[in-house]
Amino acid sequence: MQKRMRGLLLICYLILGCLAPMNLSAEAFHPFHVSSTDINYNSKTSTLEVSCRIFTDDFELALAEAYNVKTDLSSEAKHKAMDILVKKYVLSNMSFRTPQKTLALNYLGFERDNEATIVYLESEPSPGLKKVETTNSVLYDQFDDQSNIMHFSGNGKRKSHKLDYPNRKIVTEL
Repeated sequence: MQKRMRGLLLICYLILGCLAPMNLSAEAFHPFHVSSTDINYNSKTSTLEVSCRIFTDDFELALAEAYNVKTDLSSEAKHKAMDILVKKYVLSNMSFRTPQKTLALNYLGFERDNEATIVYLESEPSPGLKKVETTNSVLYDQFDDQSNIMHFSGNGKRKSHKLDYPNRKIVTEL
């Protein structure tokens, strides 16, 4: 389903890009704002394995405005500096809470994948996880039409949710 959704988004992006006049701003060229986050509960390690896919142009804009710096997520020379900004931004806009506590997140890094940037996180262990409250406000500071799609997998179940600005929290039972 994720591959299909990415394919549909890419097709829409390409069609709309071909139809748009070349002198339009980047915001007009990119008419929708969405991220996709996969959260997998690994029962062997009792951790949440998280990958968050964000359109690179939107993400660079958000990072530049949040930290008042020039951003370039594709530059190998700037990767270390961008790593610091990506970590700070994502950890301040995404969290996971069990009924007992907020889970500490370990930032693993980011990579570029075509028009997207993928950010990787892992939670501290939480044995027997059955319910998790997720807060995701990625790019909400940038776009009031932002949607964050969340896919949860764990304990043999898969559930998906869509958070539209300004909604930032979802509770999932695994």
